[in-house]
Amino acid sequence: MISEVASRRCTSVGFLVVPALIGTLLFGSARGSDAIDLEVVSSRPDLVSGGDVLVRLTPTIRPGWRVRLNGHDVTQDFRPAQTLGGVLALLNGLEMGDNSLEVATTKHTRKRLVIVNHPIEGPIFSGPHQKPFICQTEANGLGPATDADCRAATIIQYYYKPLHAEVDQSEAWVKATQVLMNEIAGSIPSGYKFYDPNRPPVDVAQTVTAEGNKVPYIVRREIGTINRAIYDIRFLHQPGHPLPTPWSDRTPGWNGRLVYEFGGGCAAGYRQGLLEAPSSDEVLLARGFAVATSTFNIFGNNCNDQVSAETISMVKEHFVKTRGKPVHTIGWGGSGGAMQLYLTAQNHPGFLDGIITSVSFPDVLTYLHWISDCPLLLRATRDTAHGWTDEQKTAVTGLASWRVCSIFEGGVHIAARNCSAAIPQEEIYDPATNPKGVRCDIYDNEINVFGKDPNTGFARSTLDNIGVEYGLVAFNAGRISAEQFVELNELAGGYTAEGTLAGHRTEADTEAVRQAYSNGVVLWGGGGLRETPVIDWRWYSDDLADNHDSVRSFVVRDRLQSANGTAANQVILIDPRASSYLMALSWLRDSSLEDSVFTQRERDLFEWMDHWLDNISADNSIGSLAEKVARDKPSDLSDTCWTAEGEKITGNVYGATGKCGQIYPRHGDPRIAAGGPLTDDVLKCALKPLNASNYTHPLTTDQVAQLKAVFPTGVCDYSHPGVGEEGKAITKRRVSRE
Repeated sequence: MISEVASRRCTSVGFLVVPALIGTLLFGSARGSDAIDLEVVSSRPDLVSGGDVLVRLTPTIRPGWRVRLNGHDVTQDFRPAQTLGGVLALLNGLEMGDNSLEVATTKHTRKRLVIVNHPIEGPIFSGPHQKPFICQTEANGLGPATDADCRAATIIQYYYKPLHAEVDQSEAWVKATQVLMNEIAGSIPSGYKFYDPNRPPVDVAQTVTAEGNKVPYIVRREIGTINRAIYDIRFLHQPGHPLPTPWSDRTPGWNGRLVYEFGGGCAAGYRQGLLEAPSSDEVLLARGFAVATSTFNIFGNNCNDQVSAETISMVKEHFVKTRGKPVHTIGWGGSGGAMQLYLTAQNHPGFLDGIITSVSFPDVLTYLHWISDCPLLLRATRDTAHGWTDEQKTAVTGLASWRVCSIFEGGVHIAARNCSAAIPQEEIYDPATNPKGVRCDIYDNEINVFGKDPNTGFARSTLDNIGVEYGLVAFNAGRISAEQFVELNELAGGYTAEGTLAGHRTEADTEAVRQAYSNGVVLWGGGGLRETPVIDWRWYSDDLADNHDSVRSFVVRDRLQSANGTAANQVILIDPRASSYLMALSWLRDSSLEDSVFTQRERDLFEWMDHWLDNISADNSIGSLAEKVARDKPSDLSDTCWTAEGEKITGNVYGATGKCGQIYPRHGDPRIAAGGPLTDDVLKCALKPLNASNYTHPLTTDQVAQLKAVFPTGVCDYSHPGVGEEGKAITKRRVSRE
């Protein structure tokens, strides 16, 4: 069973260290309380990796006390910590597994802590490594891998923003496209230049951080390997000046905040993956934020939320060991990146203090269910004796436009042979020639959660459409005929184990469903998420046949409401679709757009989240963390939409009479259009007998018989929880911080 991760946020206490007091801070005075606290700063004590650990003692070590690691005296390793307070030590030489750290006198132990060390290549809690595994260190600019776990030497590079970095606006799109096509991970963003510390340039621009420090706009970039992934850490720093450390005050270029970025897409792993071409991150780096990510936090490289969460734990641990503990860590990502944010916040409290999602989806599994319906509905409405209008096809999909379904006609995410080009063809599964080869469907990619089907050796699957009455809402509303409704469900069918279309419905493995819920692979809204500030931001594109539809923000809201009785920790912001053009350009790394509406909105997002987290940290009043998150929201942050003309609309804007809901109507998907709840989180529905009286329009005796042949065990009963949903309570007990 995969262990769940929980931790508590800590409030940092800073003070100035005077040299004359160092001895007192380290060894204390002869007077004062014997109380002492011993804590791991760099991670949770059971999630340490790489053979070293950053530990803090507060408030002091008393004379005659000694600190021992596995029996070895490490007292002299502790030094005063200016920002965190107390004394800190980076202790090396940890043994694999359990390590004993204790503070003791000659007569008895004052404090003892067990530290569990794991290898730097992992795993910690994600389960056994994937095999085979393709190294891509060279493609990421690190040179050849040094071992089978794809480790490589760490590189440090500097680049800077020059005083004059103008871009021809008339050629912005062309230049941005060229940048995206040509940049590799080891290069620099468009409009920037490499910085040679041995020959410092004279055309370095200045920037003012969020703390008001005016500093040279020089970025330090560190690229290395952790957990078999390639990590990337950047922040402002001028070569030749002191770097931030866990013992020092923050440097002028780092504002003490860390932003962890998550990338989108969704594909099977079996490879290190590629870092995305570096953007300027003008909104973050220029204001003094440190920015971190890794290839395993890009779902397009490895669509596995457990591996993603494990990797952020390890990369953040490395950052804390070398640069110090952030005031807070903000997660930021869109699409598949948003899935990681929501699931990490739910299942691993403390990894991220607040999250900002864009064009969000809640999780992979419920996303897969509705997009896998699309090819079935396209086939059924195409291979039919009854004509279907575009309006009718849209009605049964539940989407703003049935054309969204055409994006997924190949069923790419559930196809066993949908592997990256980096995987050698001879390694890939083929039912005839290589039945034991690599299977690149999403379920096999997360086989450590779902387990193996003993009959096939493949991963157990949660894919299920038993009892799903496609087009039910449209039929009851009179938008399709009884003949169309019956034929639609007769022709829909399902999938084979290879992910190809089949004439029969698909039935999930109930054990896979149970594991999905109990391991938090389905976002249900509880756990750590209820205690996490969430800004869910999107630009409206429902009417552009875009699968990043606005209903997903409200699906998450409904899950929060269902799990906790409130969604006060989530704010939904919607910009007009005109911003999607600016977003496309921004994704293409065009630095000329730094003053665009889109970039200004990004600035607002991080200012709001920073303010929100600061308010929570300063809130010493009585109440749970969830209560503080709800009440400490910035006064100017609430559900908001902006019109195409720039008007800002706030308040109860998405309700039945809300103006934003009218301007930006939300839709649904095939499961919601089949009568499912807005939570959209039922993997396998409970069943009830098919009864003709439950439909609002009449069916003939023959039509009822036809439907009973399609649904011999009954139809979905969404008034009851789905199969395996009781497992949500297990996740809640595991990850709750209360």
